[in-house]
Amino acid sequence: MPAYEKKWTERLALTAKARQELEQLRDHSPKAYVRERAASILKVAAGQEPEQVAEAGLLKRRDRDSLYRWLARYVEEGVSGLYVRTGRGRKPAFFPSGSGGGTRAGADDA
Repeated sequence: MPAYEKKWTERLALTAKARQELEQLRDHSPKAYVRERAASILKVAAGQEPEQVAEAGLLKRRDRDSLYRWLARYVEEGVSGLYVRTGRGRKPAFFPSGSGGGTRAGADDA
């Protein structure tokens, strides 16, 4: 049976070490989003359906597609897949230069 046809509970056969690592992240990570993602993966691995976890299994309702992305990244990348990738998000509007002062992006030097 191809991997995409397996249920997530079958695809997330966690080892004792992986489960312990996820529990550590869930309970002690300084990043709230990592704690939430680790908790969701643990719930799916315990046998809950991803739709159920996304709808009512977390503190806040999440889109099920988001949960499926977290699961897929965890399967592909492991714990590092739970973190936001570098370069994501809004870029700063102010870039300080190393030569005695910065300028705002788009400002005239006239």
